[in-house]
Amino acid sequence: MAKKTFKNIVSQIVPLNIENVDTDQIIPARFLKATTREGFGDNLFRDWRYESDNQLKADFTLNDPAYKAGKVLVAGKNFGCGSSREHAAWALVDYGFDVVISSFLADIFKGNALNNGLLAIQVSEPFLAKIFAASAADINAKIEVDLEAQLVKLPSGDQEAFEINLSWGLLLSLSRRGAASAARSTRTPRTALQRDWGLPHKRAAAAAAARARALRTPGTACRRCTA
Repeated sequence: MAKKTFKNIVSQIVPLNIENVDTDQIIPARFLKATTREGFGDNLFRDWRYESDNQLKADFTLNDPAYKAGKVLVAGKNFGCGSSREHAAWALVDYGFDVVISSFLADIFKGNALNNGLLAIQVSEPFLAKIFAASAADINAKIEVDLEAQLVKLPSGDQEAFEINLSWGLLLSLSRRGAASAARSTRTPRTALQRDWGLPHKRAAAAAAARARALRTPGTACRRCTA
């Protein structure tokens, strides 16, 4: 998957004011047979987007052309509950979403999202209500996700801080793995979300090997060399 980074996203709000959306509703189990991540977006919310004859349901948000450019999905409480299928995150990313916001995100879904380049943000219920209200008042209302400041901002000036759980593996623009020494020297904020996880992990492995060599007692050999 190609690398995609950002520090700040300003996007139209795509409202999905439904609570307890489980992963089978996000991507039904009958579409999990594919072996690659591409194409899952076509069946995102399949049973809500399509009639039994495969015709689009006109009253579903994602079928409204007015929301086509939106990159931030805002959902009701308890989004991503149910089974732990990673395909739910794949479908959201493949459809084109960069961010999903809710007042509660299932832990496993949150981890899958972050590991697949989808920023999963949890906000308070009162702030979630303000987001939905802003969208209802103006279909073109924009929401700003400032990853550097870790703030979600509304046109009204209302804003709320969010936390990033780095233990889930979210990589930022100045990766702890790939550029730890640069971070210590420059203190540049680590902020841009990355979708290309392979390169940072390779850099991490190289950095770990370098540290091991530096710490080895002079005159001694590693086990591999003496085996």
